Amino acid sequence: MAWRQQVNQELSSIFDELWKLDVNRFKPGTDYRISLQGKAAYIAQGSTTARDYASSPLFSYVNENKLKSITTYSRFMKLLDNYERSTGVAERVTADEVSENNLFLDAVLETSVMKRAHQYLVGKGQSRSDLRQFKSQLYQMWFRLYHRDHSGGEDSSGFEHVFVGETKFGREIMGLHNWVQFYLQEKEKHLDYKGYKSRDLVMHPSQNDHVLNVQFSWHGLVKPVGSTFVGVSPEFEMAIFTILFLTSTEKTTTAVVNMDKYQLEMVVHRHGRSIGTSYPKLLSTN
Repeated sequence: MAWRQQVNQELSSIFDELWKLDVNRFKPGTDYRISLQGKAAYIAQGSTTARDYASSPLFSYVNENKLKSITTYSRFMKLLDNYERSTGVAERVTADEVSENNLFLDAVLETSVMKRAHQYLVGKGQSRSDLRQFKSQLYQMWFRLYHRDHSGGEDSSGFEHVFVGETKFGREIMGLHNWVQFYLQEKEKHLDYKGYKSRDLVMHPSQNDHVLNVQFSWHGLVKPVGSTFVGVSPEFEMAIFTILFLTSTEKTTTAVVNMDKYQLEMVVHRHGRSIGTSYPKLLSTN
């Protein structure tokens, strides 16, 4: 299969290292349980309906006490209600929300995952060793507001798109690649899991898998396929996508990596000096 991108060994190595450092990752079957159910059918982008191949939610259990007791998760969850869902509607960021963003980044920077990512980026000449400067870099990449829909004010950010999700013209779901948000939205009955998606190389996924391709509806709109890590900590996701973003100048960066038992295509799309989107695509699992 000559068309397949070559595996990036250097990124595989650092991402695998970060994977091993992710002590806040939730354990499948213990900290959470998922119910994969049926394989979702192909539907086109922009479709408004999808047949439901999953009568139950994806998450049958998540240890919420653990979510609340680990600082990065508890501070992460405080950010999820800070955004206007629709693009074209300008975001209004309050002083409290800025404070919440900063407290979340402070917690992330204390983890061994982000410390190692920072050390790697310093070694690559992509970041200064000064932590305040690195935090400022992270804020710019993830929380700086920008125009996604040019009809209104600054309506989006990397964090909102990737971790929270947003909608475009009331017709399309964009982003929403985070498992905690997925679980919370499912619990609130805003999100309906329709079934898993699999590529030719990936047979039926396992309930123990930490990466999934899924189909779902959210506030009445359908996402034909969305990919997400499951169980990983917010600092892990932020660290790997920060590394991808800062070590490339391409508008869209893709890299095939081997990490733990997965082969993934990692995707980062830039929006100026900020993240436009970032997500993993599951290629195969061993």
